[in-house]
Amino acid sequence: MILQGKRVALPPAPVVHRRFEAHAAATPDAVAVVCAGRQVTYAELDARANRFAHFLITCGHGRGTKVGVCLDYSVDLLVAVLGTLKAGAAYVPFDPAYPAERLRLLLGQVPGLGLIVASPATAAMVESASAEVVEFEQLSAHLAHLPATAPDTTVTGDDVCYAVFTSGSTGTPKLTAVRHEGWFNLMNWLQLEYGLHSGSHNLVVSAFGFDLSQRALMTPLFCGATQYLVASRNFDAMMAYRILTQHEIRVVHCASSTLYVLVDWETARGGDALTRLDYVLFGGEALKAERLTGWARREGNTCTLLHQYGVAECTDVATSYDLAGYRPGEHDIPPVGRPAYNTDIHLLDEQLRGVAPGEQGEICISGAGVGAGYLDGTGPENEKFTTIVVDGTPRRLYRTGDRGHLTEAGELVVAGRMDAQVKVRGMRIDPTDIERALGRLDGIREAAVVVTYTGSGEAELSAFIVPAGEDLAEDDVRTRLLATLPRNMVPVRFTNIRSIPLSPHGKVDRAALADAFRYAGSGTAA
Repeated sequence: MILQGKRVALPPAPVVHRRFEAHAAATPDAVAVVCAGRQVTYAELDARANRFAHFLITCGHGRGTKVGVCLDYSVDLLVAVLGTLKAGAAYVPFDPAYPAERLRLLLGQVPGLGLIVASPATAAMVESASAEVVEFEQLSAHLAHLPATAPDTTVTGDDVCYAVFTSGSTGTPKLTAVRHEGWFNLMNWLQLEYGLHSGSHNLVVSAFGFDLSQRALMTPLFCGATQYLVASRNFDAMMAYRILTQHEIRVVHCASSTLYVLVDWETARGGDALTRLDYVLFGGEALKAERLTGWARREGNTCTLLHQYGVAECTDVATSYDLAGYRPGEHDIPPVGRPAYNTDIHLLDEQLRGVAPGEQGEICISGAGVGAGYLDGTGPENEKFTTIVVDGTPRRLYRTGDRGHLTEAGELVVAGRMDAQVKVRGMRIDPTDIERALGRLDGIREAAVVVTYTGSGEAELSAFIVPAGEDLAEDDVRTRLLATLPRNMVPVRFTNIRSIPLSPHGKVDRAALADAFRYAGSGTAA
């Protein structure tokens, strides 16, 4: 079973920063970035990035090398990213929002890291790196003497533009590399399919280390629009919503859980900043559509919600679905839609053969977006990149490990992880299925289900629920859930909590919930 995306020709050299350079030449005085009240034009940003590119090249960190970036959201961060691309190198985000222990772990996972760009506020976070650490502010005098024109560096669509960390099946972070062609194809699709233009101003709300944040950072510059940055290391709903209210933001990219927080913020205050957006592009985790339904149906809401699916190994987004077409009675699970340009979705069995129509299979992705693989990957996870023959032609694809099926209308539905099922009381269960069932119960705003363990090491299911009003009685929730789920899928305990904790990437932090259970030592309300 293959779901094919539209074929759209790309330029001979699909290189992302060339599109930014074209805008800098055509509209030099247009505002490229706004951060902490400061505005920088396309011409100024281009010149600063060119100088940084010359610096990297003279230091021997040109084409094919890797440059670490450990900076808070700022103009300097965009200068470092664009300058690295112009030098022909690939950038690697080291997110300052990460705990120190995780940063130390990530620093040891990058083979051949040439240099790390930091600031006075972040330099100590990466001091354990074997690579040289340079503070951007201390370079200013030196950079001022370097050419403001673009370096004469050959960059192709096959070159790696960035590499981000993604958790592997073993729990060890893996560094996955993205090629210029895939990144260009993604933004070209977003621009053409959804009509993004020089007025499609964007606000970044996700952490720098998130794969989603890479296209959120670059897409407005690809389209000639303005990029707005929140001067906060961690997601700040109040600050983000204030910027949405005060400026002509048209587009936001975020994780589903981040969108819930923004919607709740708007609903509680009776605002309309979100409803006036052109697009919110979101995904990254199982969608709880009931969290958005009331807001989406508000009178005057003109915001298009694009529910998207993809993986970091394949340039972040592979499919997209306009949630306006979602009908709960028709779909048990909201679809994630159809493929991006030059992208195919394959549903395969364990032998990598296509499944029959209507059957579930492993979701595999082929096409322009498939990345360059895991850097220095020698373990079993690198085998997720493989080749199959389709109509006599070899096709390189990535096995996502997600299971899915197609609707009668040909829309992809992601049912869960192939490896997310846990064995509880002898039965294999996917906690996501329980979360969906809980979300459909009256009085529950949101729920998360995690695996916890008894003192003897036996696995159990524990549910954390955010009530819509007063705390819910455990026996009442259990009784109502038993009406829709078999007994073996009903959690042993239900804990009322004020909100679901989010990771720096804006997703549900299941590890924090499991830790909270272990710390409490019981199922009492938190």
